[in-house]
Order: sequence, then structure tokens, then C-alpha cells
Amino acid sequence: MTYRYLLDANSYIAAKNVHYRMHIVPGFWDWLDAQAENGQAASIEMVRAELLSYGDALTDWVKRRDAHFLPIDDAATQQHFADIANYVQGVPSYADPNRSLFLSGADPWLIAKAKALDATVVTHETMVGPDSKRVKIPNVCRHFETRCCDIYELLDRLSARFVLDT
Repeated sequence: MTYRYLLDANSYIAAKNVHYRMHIVPGFWDWLDAQAENGQAASIEMVRAELLSYGDALTDWVKRRDAHFLPIDDAATQQHFADIANYVQGVPSYADPNRSLFLSGADPWLIAKAKALDATVVTHETMVGPDSKRVKIPNVCRHFETRCCDIYELLDRLSARFVLDT
């Protein structure tokens, strides 16, 4: 199955902590399940590993959804990751420890998988200026011509509706 949208860890975390708390808006989480089942939205194994480390309700939700999290061991993703790593290493303004933190986490793999699938990365991160020392998903996506949006745009694009049933 080819997924159209791949979610960053912060999309799940912000949903759980702020916008769509699991006990208040369970419809959002059901909607994510439906989107995964119909090939619209997923994430990657490394994001799953990040989310499992929290030990909370989101961790419990993630534990029951292995199929939501795609492997990154395919040749295309591996090659795109190498290209991303080389690019990030070559940008003079990306200073350590920011460069190393970015490359050791899930973010470059998420972008690489999105590039391999021609998918859109979903993140709450925003672009930073060209002289920023911080490596941000939208900047790297732009360089690699990979689409990027936030969770609200995803909800809009997929016509999500959470209606109170009275």
C-alpha cells in the first residue's frame, strides 16, 4: 500500500496533549485508524519508537497499531536518507549539536520515506531562515522537493469531520 501522508511524531504528540486529547476527541483517533486502513496516512517505525518511549495513553494507542508504522529498510528510502544526510552535513549554517540531533532521529528518515513514496510529510514544524543553525523538516523537504503540511491542512485535504452525536 502506498500512503499519501506520513506523520511526524509531533503531529501525534500535539494531538494527544493539546488539540485532540484522546479522552475528549476519540473521533480524531478513530479517523487516523480509518486513514491508515485506506492508505491515506501512516508514519514510520522510528516515529513509533519515539512515541513508545513516553509511557502514556499515546504509547498504549501506538502499541496496538504496528501497521500504522512503515519500515524504512527499502532501497529507495535508504538512498534518500543518504542524500539527506549528505545535504545536512554540507549546509554550513547547520551547527552541531543540531545537525547531529537531526540526523540521529526519525526526521530525516521520515522525509526519506516520504520522498520514496511521493508522500507528504505532516509536521507542526515551520520553516526557518537560511542562516538558521537548526535543521527543520520543512526546510529539508523544500530542498528535496518533498511536500510538507501541518495536521490542520491534512484534516482539510482529507475532509475530516468530527461531529458530536447527540
